Amino acid sequence: MLGKGVVGGGGGTKAPKPSFVSYVRPEEIHTNEKEVTEKEVTLHLLPGEQLLCEASTVLKYVQEDSCQRGIYGKLVCTDFKIAFLGDDESALDNDETQFKNKVIGENDITLHCVDQIYGVFDEKKKTLFGQLKKYPEKLIIHCKDLRVFHFCLRYTKEEEVKRIVSGIIHHTLAPKLLKRLFLFSYATAVQNNAATDPKNHTVMFDTLEDWFWELERTKGSMKYKAVSVNEGYKVCERLPAYFVVPTPLPEENVPRFQGHGIPIWCWSCHNGCALLKMSALPKEQDDGILQIQKSFLEGIYRIIHRPPYEIVKTEDLSSNFLSLQDIQTAYSKFKQLFLIDNSAEFWDTDIKWFSLLESSGWLDIIRRCLKKAIEIIECLEAQNMNVLLLEESASDLCCLVSSLVQVMMDPHCRTRAGFQSLIQKEWIMGGHCFLDRCNHLRQSDKEEVPVFLLFLDCVWQLVHQHPPAFEFTETYLTVLSDSLYLPIFSTFFFNSPHQKDTNVHQRQLSLPLTQSKSSPKRGFFREETDHLIKNLLGKRISKLINSSDELQDSFREFYDSWHSKPTDYHGLLLPHIEGPEIKVWAQRYLRWIPEAQVLGGGTVATMSKLLEMMEEVQSLQEKVEERHHRQQALQAEAPSLLRTSVRLSSLFPFALLQRHSSKPVLPTSGWKALGDEEDLAKREDEFVDLGDV
Repeated sequence: MLGKGVVGGGGGTKAPKPSFVSYVRPEEIHTNEKEVTEKEVTLHLLPGEQLLCEASTVLKYVQEDSCQRGIYGKLVCTDFKIAFLGDDESALDNDETQFKNKVIGENDITLHCVDQIYGVFDEKKKTLFGQLKKYPEKLIIHCKDLRVFHFCLRYTKEEEVKRIVSGIIHHTLAPKLLKRLFLFSYATAVQNNAATDPKNHTVMFDTLEDWFWELERTKGSMKYKAVSVNEGYKVCERLPAYFVVPTPLPEENVPRFQGHGIPIWCWSCHNGCALLKMSALPKEQDDGILQIQKSFLEGIYRIIHRPPYEIVKTEDLSSNFLSLQDIQTAYSKFKQLFLIDNSAEFWDTDIKWFSLLESSGWLDIIRRCLKKAIEIIECLEAQNMNVLLLEESASDLCCLVSSLVQVMMDPHCRTRAGFQSLIQKEWIMGGHCFLDRCNHLRQSDKEEVPVFLLFLDCVWQLVHQHPPAFEFTETYLTVLSDSLYLPIFSTFFFNSPHQKDTNVHQRQLSLPLTQSKSSPKRGFFREETDHLIKNLLGKRISKLINSSDELQDSFREFYDSWHSKPTDYHGLLLPHIEGPEIKVWAQRYLRWIPEAQVLGGGTVATMSKLLEMMEEVQSLQEKVEERHHRQQALQAEAPSLLRTSVRLSSLFPFALLQRHSSKPVLPTSGWKALGDEEDLAKREDEFVDLGDV
């Protein structure tokens, strides 16, 4: 049923072009100005947030309909978000507000979350950027969290259209300075109200004590030491102020090449083996400098290879693994599967869904990441080797692979506090360039690569396959991915700890909230040293690394052996990486598409229904016992905590109240023939009570 403030059109798949032209503006239809004023929704501003521009009488289309149907309201742009203020009646019911985002509303888009903006000119869709000579009659916004918004500006005043369209384009797509981010306005406004959460046990790794604690927890303090040589970032702005290196390493070696070529500790295994990472030395053409670098690396390698250290296995991620370009290209294709403009487009895409999914290559990239992590685990766990990860900057793929290894091997990292601490250690203090990789400043699209999202997707595969092993759910991961574009937290908006400490002068709110040894083999050292030096000096010989059949055989034996045993959720955890086992993260990628939902289905709805059945069984048992003892008592039905599982969706809690599309699972050409427009329009308003099915 269509309520007040809702404009209805035809119910077919494509609305006929209107032949009637109205010269009366929609707001002029209301004769009672008091009634109109009472319906206006208040714009809620965060501390430090300022209104920049607005436009009235904007029609927000219902996304899942290809007909011209939607809700009138006001479109506003602030220095934090784009917001649509519609009718009060579109708000959630009181008993469901607990599932709302507490920072942004259902119709809010943070400026950092805008991916692309399109305009419709005479029914032609064009990308918008820069200064416009002509303004569109319809605005389409694609978001980085895969939402799609349609706004009709046909009934809006011309000067308001120019102001709102120009404002949105400028404040979302134009390059900006770091200090101009809303992050700083918000921090200034709330600095007196900021309070630390005593229940927050996330280790921040911004003090030596935090690193000492981590070394003790992993039993790595015998072989590794926390150093403060970079305190005040006097050696390197890329490294954190404090980090961990092998104990025999002289601290004076760290400044020689600004921290490059230094093995930095990530984590220690229970058998004493450790995971290390190292950034490559700068590429030089001068033979003299190359010889100095070679001598330096030989000295470093002798230090980390001598007793009590085990054999060191090098993994060059820059030449023997994925490239950032591979990740960027795959995700660009992958996300197009979910940026759906209307229902008809969804059903047309559904016909070739699997071929499009495979051609994107995103799931294969996830599988390769998980496989690489298992290979490293096999070296640490089965072969008793140290593993040294090599990368040009050691801040992208090193963060990804080292984090996955720890999630699989360390049950502490599968708790919420442990997972948050892991992100803080490997990604924030590890120097991952969130500012560039998320393109928050809109300065370089080439640098925008979803490496952290890829990590979360890999973790989701583990959570999906082994849910009892984790203290958090997929919803936690989904909200965490959304937090990348929320500029009220300092966690994901800087390229390095130095950049953050330089610009943020107080601790700001951060997300996330809340012994067997093998003797060294003779001859192995010189061979591995040559690999290490040649790789770090830019002379890539990736074909010689990890290409042996022996490595593949040992990996397969280790992998199959683990999966043949009962799973210990408090120990090592390996995922299935066969093709069909790698799934699409439905809650994140499909949550805004009503046709992809199963109304009354999904894990949460299933558990809700089970609880209802348990309550009913318990109530019946009590009645039987009362009759058995011939007790005369008032038969009151037991209260039910959850009686609304029919309203829940398979994409709960994000799609809680989205109107379910009742079109059959057929291609567009199939359901077009099922009835005329009137039948389809009636079918849209049907409500099916799944409780009676």
